[in-house]
Amino acid sequence: MGQGEYSYTFPHRGLIAASALNRVDLELIFDSARAHLTRNRTEDKKHPSLKGLTVINLFFEASTRTLASFEIAAKRLGADVVNFSAGNASLKKGETLADTANTLAAMQPDLLVVRHQSPGAADFFQRTTGISTINAGDGANEHPTQALLDLFTLSEHLGDVGGKRIAIVGDILHSRVARSNVALLSLMNADIRLCGPASLLPADADRWGASVFHSVEAAIEGCDAVMVLRLQRERMSSGLIPSAREYAAIYGLDHARLSLANQDCIVMHPGPMNRGIEITSALADDKGVSVILDQVEAGVAVRMAVLELLAGRGMQEMMP
Repeated sequence: MGQGEYSYTFPHRGLIAASALNRVDLELIFDSARAHLTRNRTEDKKHPSLKGLTVINLFFEASTRTLASFEIAAKRLGADVVNFSAGNASLKKGETLADTANTLAAMQPDLLVVRHQSPGAADFFQRTTGISTINAGDGANEHPTQALLDLFTLSEHLGDVGGKRIAIVGDILHSRVARSNVALLSLMNADIRLCGPASLLPADADRWGASVFHSVEAAIEGCDAVMVLRLQRERMSSGLIPSAREYAAIYGLDHARLSLANQDCIVMHPGPMNRGIEITSALADDKGVSVILDQVEAGVAVRMAVLELLAGRGMQEMMP
């Protein structure tokens, strides 16, 4: 369904959870993202649809790629952007999260992008301030724009992902990326496989609507895409894996293991990578199968689309 074939107003005040989106939402976001992707490859990347608006990127966890992606997306749309980092936060001086939210709201920003280590933090900011908020990752809960850019990348390479076999391999237990991806892939009727050691799989993984594997070889057999996840050692208690070396030997993805997948299988990773542990450098850098940098590029375009839609200045305003 392309632009002009339907009239639909994006109904969401913010983007807190991938599971809140429907198929028409995805089509609207992806139609806009494709236009931005094309424009971003030209010399004139600016599209000042958010001129006069202020976006605050409020990150209580360290981030490089996600923060940079949101900042570039907002600036290409002409917004004024303020980055607020935890290192300078008044929370370290005893201020409550509610006080921080209300203080920022008093400055009259138009959009908030929030990353926090606690599940539900982005939703809290939106409810407290009434400002449209994008969840840029809340603990091990959700990361909706990562799932959107992943699905966008899959669609660009595979077409309709319905019925496609997608394996997500690694630290599922601590992965907000996995949770959000499963929500969107389920919506698109993909054949989802989750794989990892028992200690890194949620207790309820068998109720996620995906097949669960402990053997990476069995999981990736016949797959159209393999999404490798980072070992989130900063969230782990001791003893979940014997050692990084042993994990790499049993679950690390390389060309030999990938040969069990379909011939045209693509490899993804949300980054940052632990090279030589989750994935070999040779495979990560193999442009014939790796679409990791495509994911990064797609992230800017998808976030541009989401920012526009939440600001009420997206594609729906151009539709009849």
